Amino acid sequence: MINIRETEQKWQKHWLENHTFSASNQSEKEKYYYLIEFPYPSGSGLHVGHCRSHVALDVMARKKRMMGYNVLFPIGWDAFGAPAEQYAVKNKIHPKKAVEENIRTFKAQVQSMGTSFEWDREFSTTDPDYYKWTQWQFLKFFEAGLAYKAEKNINWCPTCKTGLSNEDSSGGVCERCGTPVVQKSKAQWMLKMQSYAEQLLEGLDDTHFQEKIKLAQVNWIGKSVGAEIDFAIAGTDEKLRVFTTRPDTIYGVTFMVLAPEHPMIETYQERITNLDEVRSYQHEATHKSEFERTQLNKDKTGVEIKGLKALNPVSGEELPIFISDYVMMGYGTGAIMAVPGHDQRDWEFARKFNVPIVEVIAGGDMDKEAYSGDGASVNSPLINGITDRKEAIGRIVDHLVEHRTGEAKVNYKLQDWVFSRQRFWGEPIPLIYCDSCGWQSVPYDQLPVELPEIVEYEPTEDGESPLANIDSWVNTTCPHCGGSARRETDTMPNWAGSSWYFLRYMDPKNDQEFVSREAMNYWGKVDWYNGGMEHATRHLLYARFWNQFLYNEGLVPYKEPFNVRVAHGMVLGSDGEKMSKSKGNVINPDDIIRQYGADTLRCYIMFMGDYEKEVSWNDHGVAGSRRFLDRIVKVGDKVRDGQSYSPALEKTYHKTIKKVTRDIDEMKFNTAIASLMILMNEIDEQSTVTRKDYRTLLHLLNPFCPHLTEELNEQFSLGEELSQSAWPTYDEAKTIDQEKEIAIQVNGKVRSTILVHLDDTEEAIKAKTLEDEKVQKFLEGKTVVKVIVIKGKIVNIVVK
Repeated sequence: MINIRETEQKWQKHWLENHTFSASNQSEKEKYYYLIEFPYPSGSGLHVGHCRSHVALDVMARKKRMMGYNVLFPIGWDAFGAPAEQYAVKNKIHPKKAVEENIRTFKAQVQSMGTSFEWDREFSTTDPDYYKWTQWQFLKFFEAGLAYKAEKNINWCPTCKTGLSNEDSSGGVCERCGTPVVQKSKAQWMLKMQSYAEQLLEGLDDTHFQEKIKLAQVNWIGKSVGAEIDFAIAGTDEKLRVFTTRPDTIYGVTFMVLAPEHPMIETYQERITNLDEVRSYQHEATHKSEFERTQLNKDKTGVEIKGLKALNPVSGEELPIFISDYVMMGYGTGAIMAVPGHDQRDWEFARKFNVPIVEVIAGGDMDKEAYSGDGASVNSPLINGITDRKEAIGRIVDHLVEHRTGEAKVNYKLQDWVFSRQRFWGEPIPLIYCDSCGWQSVPYDQLPVELPEIVEYEPTEDGESPLANIDSWVNTTCPHCGGSARRETDTMPNWAGSSWYFLRYMDPKNDQEFVSREAMNYWGKVDWYNGGMEHATRHLLYARFWNQFLYNEGLVPYKEPFNVRVAHGMVLGSDGEKMSKSKGNVINPDDIIRQYGADTLRCYIMFMGDYEKEVSWNDHGVAGSRRFLDRIVKVGDKVRDGQSYSPALEKTYHKTIKKVTRDIDEMKFNTAIASLMILMNEIDEQSTVTRKDYRTLLHLLNPFCPHLTEELNEQFSLGEELSQSAWPTYDEAKTIDQEKEIAIQVNGKVRSTILVHLDDTEEAIKAKTLEDEKVQKFLEGKTVVKVIVIKGKIVNIVVK
């Protein structure tokens, strides 16, 4: 009788002590690099969603090693950021101590799953030896002019009291605490990610990401091709620049709209006759999130700026100017030309504020809605009658360029990365401000700039980092002139350390550089990267941008860091809902392991459904997986000597090896296990099995259930450790059925079936067909015109 828990602990200790899964940077084997998304060691611990992604790649990594590859499958901890700080504040424990406790808990849980991570390369983003190099790379951004500090409206979380990037506030709420974000003007460090927009798009062609992941990145980057056009402000030398993808509709512009934050309002405030009304509207807009303004704003609001008018650069027509919160300062130029005849949002605004609606593309009904289809240009003297959109756009752009009122332009939705956080628990930004010299880099030999040992780390009410209150840490000397200076007190976002961790895994103990060129040349790109779909437009985008910058600086040898990127489906509760404590449907893997063992959990979570799709937890399924493993154990009672397959099982074994091999490579884990269950059904029909039968069964199951299979392999002395053994091979010829049942048609209708051998000639198949009793009934009294044989598929008899 096998004691499940003792067996699992035995093999986990064995693997750890013997460094069984350690990869070498000097191996002559072909390399393969598997990577899971950097896990965050939360206080709530591991959940079954983690288990699904961890076990999936573990199955692939274990098989890959058996196929002779030098496999890098590392693990570490993404431990800076708001989650750890919030946990620390809530539990009145210092973030450093909280993270250390969480890592211990998380690590113990991960190890209890038997995942074949390489623990020799483990590190945390909070290790000074690691974030020294995060700071070093930030200084490279700064020196290249890609890091800058600017006063701008940002997404602000009033609960976390910190600024957020667009990616961290998608949906209009803080991704960490769920509080609706507001707009707040604040000086922030930014990284010029928008300048990499085109490179990020082009780089996707050099990857093998799932299409849904590529599409998510393309949509987030949001490339638009069009023109920037200058609308003069009547009575001034000022020009209002807008971006549009449809310059051919310029004759249909009937009003202009500015973002409430547009600087022109301040510049010409003395000319605005309803300034109080405008100011009131501006104030209201600051209390709305970007999501509320752009996505939820169904009822268009706005105020006409009285005293200012714009001039259409083509027609010369005078246009009213409004402010409205559906226009964002961070997108395009912060101003738009409104064409209500052909944009539904503008149409709704025009109807509400009684602004004219002019048709410039034929085909719609302006009284009912805006028309966004194709058609001939109308009411547009320069392009009337033109039906080809590209030609119409080209003519208008040529006119704008000729009259110096516009130019062709490519625009992107992607914004620069808000890189400041007003928090304590993050990498200090290694910059110093001197009143005489401006911003200066901390000298490289003074890195890392470490966080001070403080007791007060809670967010401040004034929105400044807690570090700002520590004079002894803030006050320093200027590296350039030696005078008095101050350290930057904002810290980096948690995404900073996770934007390059995959590189450090290649060379984690290097104290001279962030990773050696030799290690990068050997390991190359991450071959297979697994993560959640929710990070396709956050971590994945940041990591690609970071790596592309390092490549352009000559610091890494490849532009794209990841080759394959896949996303797993979420594990839902048994009620079909997303797991949450409030719903009481969270499944704790520790409970499953205590009751059934890690191998049962691993088997079930790989068998429960298509890996890319959402699946609901089912307790009966767990119990079923345990029964399947019990059947595997009982096969041992049938084992007899023999180093070849039992004749009755040989063909099934070759088919199963082929099936499991391919299914694992294609992440079809559920069908791989199903094929092993089919094999087990045939084994159950045998009175005895050979040693080779049993070892191969255990070998194929080993990536899924490594503890039990290694224990049985050892108990029955079937051979060396499975993890150290070559993956089973198959004979293609033995996977092909020599006999096959095919249908017989008479005048196109199936009347019977016959069993044919693959070597049967066409004449032999015809003879079998005509001898079949069921077929003969349909031939009585008829003349056979011809017999058509499609070998291996069907026979059709034509009679009259």
